Amino acid sequence: MPEAVIVSALRTPIGTARKGTLRDTDGFTLADHVVAAVAADLDPNQIDDVILGEGRYGGGVLARHAAVTSGLTTVPGLATNRHCAAGMAAVQSAAASIRAGMDRLIIAGGVNADSTAPRLRFRVGEDEWLDPWTSPTHPDRPEAPNLDMSITVGWNAAVKAGISRAEMDAWALRSHRNAIAAIDEGRFADEIVPIKTPHGLFEVDEHPRRDTTIEKLAGLKVLHPEIEGFSITAGNAAGANDGAAALAIASDRLGLPALGVIRSWASVAVDPAVTGLAPIEAIAKAVSRAGISLSQVSLIEINEAFAVVPLAAIKALDIDQELVNVSGSGCSLGHPVAATGARMIATLVHELRRRGGGFGIAALCAGGGMGSATVIEVAAP
Repeated sequence: MPEAVIVSALRTPIGTARKGTLRDTDGFTLADHVVAAVAADLDPNQIDDVILGEGRYGGGVLARHAAVTSGLTTVPGLATNRHCAAGMAAVQSAAASIRAGMDRLIIAGGVNADSTAPRLRFRVGEDEWLDPWTSPTHPDRPEAPNLDMSITVGWNAAVKAGISRAEMDAWALRSHRNAIAAIDEGRFADEIVPIKTPHGLFEVDEHPRRDTTIEKLAGLKVLHPEIEGFSITAGNAAGANDGAAALAIASDRLGLPALGVIRSWASVAVDPAVTGLAPIEAIAKAVSRAGISLSQVSLIEINEAFAVVPLAAIKALDIDQELVNVSGSGCSLGHPVAATGARMIATLVHELRRRGGGFGIAALCAGGGMGSATVIEVAAP
C-alpha cells in the first residue's frame, strides 16, 4: 500500500474577520492564492485533484475555481464540509485516496472568508423567507442550541470536565504568549505565503494580542450572564477569522521529498450538547489506528475553538500540556473555520521538523457534536 506523504504545507496569514487585513479579500482569491503556491513546485501533470474544505460560501466549489486559476485546467475540484474539521477532512480524504492507490498527488486544505461570506435565504412559506439563514447541523434543544457554540462547545464541556473560568483565562493568555513568541522567533516563516490585499501586503498573523493580560481577560463579561456560573467570554474563545491553508499530499512512490507522513486519522461524534469533548475520543481513536501510544507523541495541536477544548482533552487523556499548542491556537492565532484543520497540520509538520522529528497529532471539535484527529510522523534528519 502506498504511503501518503506531505510534500508541501502552506497557509496564508490569519486575518481578523470584518475588520482585519483580509476583510475585502474573498474566498476565491484566498483559495486561488494558496493552491497556486502549493502547486508552484509540482509537476501539474501529476496532480490528480484539488480538495478544499469550505463552509457558508455558496457551494460553488472553490477547489475547482482555484485549480483553473492556477492553470490546472485538467484537474477537478471537490468541496468538503465538516464544519471546523472541513480542512482536515480534505487532507484525510486525499490521504485515503492515495493510500488506496487511486490517486498519486492531491492538493488538499481549506478556505474560510468570513468577512465576505454570502448570505443565505430559506423559504418557509409561499412568500416568506428567513433572511439571513444558517443551515442547522442538528435539531435544536435547550441544552444544545444549533447556533450557539459558547454553550455546546464551551460551557457544557467546561461543566462536564470541571474546568474553571480561571483555568480557561490562563490558557487563553498562554495561547497569546505562545503565538507571539512563534511570530517573533520566525517559526511560521516556512508555512506562511504572504498575500497582496487592497490594504497592503499581508505577511503576519494579526489576531494575537501582545498587550493582553490575565487581568484583562478576567475583566471580560461572560457571554450568557443569565446562566448562573457561566464562564465563557470572548477572551477564552476563538476569534472569527479569515484565512486559507493547503497541503500537497502524494504517494511515496512518486519519490518526491517528504516533509512528513500521514499515519492515521479518525472522526467521531458525540451528543451535540458536549461538542467540545469530541476531540478526546478522536485523539484516542486516531492514536490507536496509528499503532502508537500517546507517550510516543512529541507535539499535539488541539484547536482552541474555546480554551476548554484542549484543557478537557489534556485532563481526560493525561497529556503533558507543554506539548500542546506550542505556537498558539484559536484563542490567539484565530479560527478560520474551514481552514483550521489544514492550518493545524501545516503548523504541526513544520514545527516537528524544526524540533528534529517525531509523531504529532492535530485534533479539533466540529459543529454538531463532531470531532476529528490526524496523526503524522516526521522523520529525524
